[in-house]
Amino acid sequence: MSHSDEHAGTRRDFLYYATAGTGAVAAGAAVWPLVNQMNPSADVRALASIFVPVGDIEPGTQLTVKWLGKPVFIRRRTEEEIAEARSVDLADLADPIARNENLGEVDASDANRSLSEDGEWLVMMGVCTHLGCVPLGDAGDFGGWFCPCHGSHYDTAGRIRKGPAPTNLPVPPAIFVDDSTIKLG
Repeated sequence: MSHSDEHAGTRRDFLYYATAGTGAVAAGAAVWPLVNQMNPSADVRALASIFVPVGDIEPGTQLTVKWLGKPVFIRRRTEEEIAEARSVDLADLADPIARNENLGEVDASDANRSLSEDGEWLVMMGVCTHLGCVPLGDAGDFGGWFCPCHGSHYDTAGRIRKGPAPTNLPVPPAIFVDDSTIKLG
């Protein structure tokens, strides 16, 4: 093998590597916009955490806010609603899990679903767990929420009691930042 043959092989190898490298960069540049479009948009990122003033909510009423594109029910419950929710035997529940992102997998007792220790505040996603409809408040057979689309009934703690919905209304990550403001997310 002559010295010129070794040199030609080295040049050929260099051209292969340079072409492959250029192709990889071009493929990455073509794929990046497709991958980047799957990231959340700026308006969704801005709503990842919201602060909700709740000081003006009277007992027995609720506020519905939009968080991450979905309704969230914030209810200030009356003593009667709390007592009714706490009197339910857990064996009577269709879904025995609280579905509370703040606590993990715990039982569906009212204390594990409410935001405050006294049970006055209840924060839940306002989306029926059957097919994603928005339930109506102060309705249904159990005095909580009713989804008229397919007949799911939730009690005053947002637990499924009757109908096709498989699980309780989920409780999103939420905390009180002061006496009159709740942070979602």
